[in-house]
Amino acid sequence: MTPEQLITFAAVAEHSNISRAALALHLSQPAVSGQLRLLQEEFGEPLYLRDGRGVRLTPTGEQLAAYAARLRENWRDALAFRDALRGLERGTLRIGASTTPASYRLPYLVAAFHRRYPDVKLETASGNTADVVAMLGELDIALVEGPVGSQLPADCAVHPWHEDEIVAIAPRGHELVGAAAGERRDLAAFANLPLVLREDGSGVRQVVERAFARAAVPMRVALEIAGVEGVKEAVRAGMGIGFVSAMSMRHEDGALQQIRMGPEPLARRFSIVVPHAGAASRVAQRFLELCLLDAPGENGGGGSADNPAGGTRFPP
Repeated sequence: MTPEQLITFAAVAEHSNISRAALALHLSQPAVSGQLRLLQEEFGEPLYLRDGRGVRLTPTGEQLAAYAARLRENWRDALAFRDALRGLERGTLRIGASTTPASYRLPYLVAAFHRRYPDVKLETASGNTADVVAMLGELDIALVEGPVGSQLPADCAVHPWHEDEIVAIAPRGHELVGAAAGERRDLAAFANLPLVLREDGSGVRQVVERAFARAAVPMRVALEIAGVEGVKEAVRAGMGIGFVSAMSMRHEDGALQQIRMGPEPLARRFSIVVPHAGAASRVAQRFLELCLLDAPGENGGGGSADNPAGGTRFPP
């Protein structure tokens, strides 16, 4: 039995799913399955059972999961302490970002950080909001969209960041596109139209679904597709009306047009999440400071140069 096997088992117990545990650990599914097999051989009896698309712990597995979880937390604390003592010369910064900030903000932030600290190794990971939250244990800092509070592990700090408007998109000349630039359309105008939505776990999708529910407007979903560019291509192909961040439309060629929804903007906020905020590494603190400077007029929810890992704190 090795610490790595126990840490892997703790992730499987947390997610009740081998594939999701592999994603969180940055391992292949066969590697996770192999570690679980060796661990079960060590104990001489099953630790989990297949349960539909996931796994269910046996009574022995549940007891072992408690020990494994404590080991994993101690391991994370030791890594965070080590990183906090390191200077910036040889540090590594692990950044996670959900789809929209990963595509339209992170490249500029990474380039600016690299110019300041060229010897810091930068590692990035992206996915939808749910994917990034699942990876927080392996990250130093994350840029996410949409609500995240109740899903977060203990000892995370959350900093409100940029506000972003969600817009509908349609092919040029569509009947919903107003003659006047910026004209808003009530959600009722979308009631009988085919809609293209992002995949489950997407921050954009969460905002759109909640807005339609509040307005009591039914949604006729023609297609679910992963990623911002997938939505755009589906709209170009004539599948229906899509919903994306206005930020993602900055460099469009005019084949797609934005439809602002009203009467109030359909907005959501990006957040910066610092895992293990009590022992955030210096490289994470410097990157956080850079991000907060990228939000003019916003103080990041309480962060400062002296205490950049402030924000809304989730206690352990």
